[in-house]
Amino acid sequence: MRNKKSSILSGFINAPYFFWAAAFIIIPLIVVLFYAFTDGHGHFTVQNMASLKDYGNVILRSLWYSVIATVITLVVAYPFAYTVCRLRPLSRKLCNMFVTLPMWINLLIKTYCLTSLMEQNGLINQALTAVGFGRLSLLNNTGAVIFGMVYNYLPYMILPIYNAMSKIDPSLLEAAEDLGCNSFRRIRRVVMPLTAPGVISGIIMVFVPSVSTFYISAKMGGTGNFMIGDLIESQIHNQNSNLPSAAALSTVLMALILVSMLILNRFSDSEEGGGALI
Repeated sequence: MRNKKSSILSGFINAPYFFWAAAFIIIPLIVVLFYAFTDGHGHFTVQNMASLKDYGNVILRSLWYSVIATVITLVVAYPFAYTVCRLRPLSRKLCNMFVTLPMWINLLIKTYCLTSLMEQNGLINQALTAVGFGRLSLLNNTGAVIFGMVYNYLPYMILPIYNAMSKIDPSLLEAAEDLGCNSFRRIRRVVMPLTAPGVISGIIMVFVPSVSTFYISAKMGGTGNFMIGDLIESQIHNQNSNLPSAAALSTVLMALILVSMLILNRFSDSEEGGGALI
């Protein structure tokens, strides 16, 4: 009787979440899949998916840019998080505040401000001109798009890694030192295995928004660096709105994100059973 009452209470408490998930997650996904596999008259077709071969370069570009941005954020975030963990408590809190502060600002605003700094007559080029250097073309290229993604998503890589590092028992590092490990070997054999779940979480949190971004690439990369998000947005908002094509691209994007998350979660699960390799 008590278990029955508990299950009824649990269902009642979880009901708002299930309603929210159905209304704003499941139903929109069904609508996207419906448009992806139907023509303008509502008849089933795979022509929308077959036509995506024309956008193969855009899909590959999106994956490639996202992988590069994720790798760069990891290379920057890991030593930064390790350094912060070794600071005094007050300095550590200040660093954490400076990392989380940009997350309070909307991505569109940050990207717009960054674009203003990097444009031809922006503050960066004005400073270069003032010290005798020529103006640089900082926008409308591949580097600008990747830099914009790294700039916006770097905190999402730092925080999971920092959280994983802050939970490492200092006695493990002391034991590694007593066993003859130098600083490099302590990082490689103790810190890196124990922070692998944090690294996997950071990769997911950076790769997923990077591969689906659209404003950063459109604002900083120009028309020659279109990504999947830009293509979906243009298919919806152009004069000849093409919802079936946009839905097909969205389906491919969701599949790419799902596959990447499954792969990364598999690595995460294999790492959780491991420990320090002293």
